Amino acid sequence: MKSQVEKLAGLSRKITVEIPAEKVHEAFDRVYKAIQKKANIKGFRAGKAPIATIKSIYADQVKSDVVNELVNDAYTQALEENKLDPVGYPKISFTQIEDGKVFAFTADLEVRPDVDVKNFENLKVLKEKLEITDERIGQVLDNIRSGQAELVTVFEDRAITTGDVAEVDFVGTVNGEPLPNGSAQGHQLEIGSNQFIDGFEDGLIGMKIGESRNINLRFPEGYHEKSLSGAPVAFDVKLTGIKKKSLPELTDELAKKVGEFADLNALKAQIRKDIEEGEEKRINEELKNRVVRALVEANPVEAPTSLVAQQEALIEDFKGRMKQQGLADGDFDQYKQKWDQDFQMSATFMVKSTFLLDNLAEKLQLRAKAGEIDQKIDEYAKQSGIEIERIKEFYNKPERRSRLAFQVTEEKVVNYLVEKAKITEVPKDKLPKEQEA
Repeated sequence: MKSQVEKLAGLSRKITVEIPAEKVHEAFDRVYKAIQKKANIKGFRAGKAPIATIKSIYADQVKSDVVNELVNDAYTQALEENKLDPVGYPKISFTQIEDGKVFAFTADLEVRPDVDVKNFENLKVLKEKLEITDERIGQVLDNIRSGQAELVTVFEDRAITTGDVAEVDFVGTVNGEPLPNGSAQGHQLEIGSNQFIDGFEDGLIGMKIGESRNINLRFPEGYHEKSLSGAPVAFDVKLTGIKKKSLPELTDELAKKVGEFADLNALKAQIRKDIEEGEEKRINEELKNRVVRALVEANPVEAPTSLVAQQEALIEDFKGRMKQQGLADGDFDQYKQKWDQDFQMSATFMVKSTFLLDNLAEKLQLRAKAGEIDQKIDEYAKQSGIEIERIKEFYNKPERRSRLAFQVTEEKVVNYLVEKAKITEVPKDKLPKEQEA
């Protein structure tokens, strides 16, 4: 067997392999005889049909089997001989194969980049300074008050406005036909909550109790019910009542009502603690991302295009999730066009960072140990509330445990980088735009 490697652009390589005629003949002979032993052909005892008959019947199948056998063996041998470390699967090309003739094929592939991380300590990164304002706590208190609010009837003679709760009777029609599930009596709707089709709540503003109004709207393009997408819809509406929210005062009694708090100050302290815990977690996660980005910037490495393409496939998964949330194909295409470069950059970054972190794990001897993997499984059980035996069973499969091991390894390496980094704390508004959350 002869093999030759041609270096193409970047990490792409083309291997050309020639297999001698005698090796090709041996493979054909071996495959034909294997079929002969098992063949059950009419007119012959099982396994006794002549080779000539086998060849006349199974020629195409044998060619396919021989190609698979020769290519698999020769490709593996060529990689070893030329010391190539491929990523992904190769693209195999060949013309034809004939018994007793030289067989040649080419394999287009990408190889792993040469990675030797040099700059990984003292990385300069910015960290958002933790700042919890009284206004932030006040927002939570307002939400608590809103959750404890009571609806009271408005008796004064006035028009309904944003923030009021309307009591309405309505009938919806599309092209003169009743809108399915589009009618109600005594329905309560907070004006400004955006719970209804766009324009409906705005159409109520200014109405007085007892007043009727016809509101003509249109369903948005890409509406989840395809038959209604972009369709005109009319609502005959009668306002039967107006209510408004009566918010409770911020008192010790309110604090005791919403939880086991001695007084209002105790409630505020708990709110601050909860916000701090959430913000610290977010800030630290963003810090880790910045450290990894600094690592990638400080250690240039090529990213195999095939792996980048695999990461870009996540875009399609993202599209599916966005569609489930009501985003139409057209909206997604506009979104993707606007952010396409970011998708490409993110995919490339993920590939580069994986190679660098893997190299550091080896260099720093930070590979995940069995006990650390088990500890991570324990954490998952506590966080999710799922029985630990079920989680262990899930990760019992080698490929899943391997992915978890790599995740633990990456966490260890990133934590090391954070410990060794030169970190400067700055207010959130001082972070560069690309480093904001």
